[in-house]
Amino acid sequence: MLDWVKFLDDNIKKTGTTTVGLIYQAGSGGVVLGSEKKATMGYLIDSKKARKIYSIDNRIGITTAGSVGDVQTIVRYMRAEANIYKFQKGKQLSVRALTTLLANILQGNKYFPFLGQFIVGGYDEKGPHIFSLDPVGGIVENDKFYSTGSGSPMAFGVLEDGFKEKLNKEESIKLVVRAIKAAIKRDIGSGGSIAIAVIDENGYKELSEEEIKSFE
Repeated sequence: MLDWVKFLDDNIKKTGTTTVGLIYQAGSGGVVLGSEKKATMGYLIDSKKARKIYSIDNRIGITTAGSVGDVQTIVRYMRAEANIYKFQKGKQLSVRALTTLLANILQGNKYFPFLGQFIVGGYDEKGPHIFSLDPVGGIVENDKFYSTGSGSPMAFGVLEDGFKEKLNKEESIKLVVRAIKAAIKRDIGSGGSIAIAVIDENGYKELSEEEIKSFE
C-alpha cells in the first residue's frame, strides 16, 4: 500500500523551495510573505525568477511550494472563487473562509492530489492571519510564522532565533529576508533572488528588488 504522506512529502521536497509567512503586531499589524525564486527540474535549474508568491485578493496572498502546474492551478481556482464571492456579496472573503475553501478543494482531490504546500496570509476585520495547508487539506493557523519547502529547516532556525512579539514591519521584512538567505546558502533546491510581499490594512504590496536589497 502506498504511503501517501511519505509520497507527498518526498515529492514536495524534491522540487526545492523556501517560502515564509510571518505576522507582525506593531501598529495595526500585518503579514510578510517571502520566498526565493529558484525552480528546478531534477538537477537542472529551470528558472532563477520563478514566482512563488501570488495575490489572491486585495488583502490576501499565498505562497506555493511543490509542482508548478499544480500550485498555479490552485492559484487560479482561488482567485476565481474570491472574485465570485466579491461579486455576489459585495465584500472580500475573510482569510479563514478562503483558507477553508482551499482546504476543501485539496481534500476533495486527495486520491489524485495537488502536489503542493501553501501558506495563506492576509488581513481582514480580525487583523492579520497566516495559515499553512498540507497537500490533502490539513489546516494549521500560525500566530507567529511558518515556512514550507526543502529549505524550511534552515528558515525555521533563523525565525525561531530572531522572532519577537513586537516586531514592526521593517524588522519583520528583515527577518524574513535573513531566513530565506540562510536557506539559499544551505539548501540545494533554493536559490536565485528573493521575493517579498507585505499585506496590511492598506492591501497587498510586493516589494521591488531595490527595496528588498535595502533589508539585506
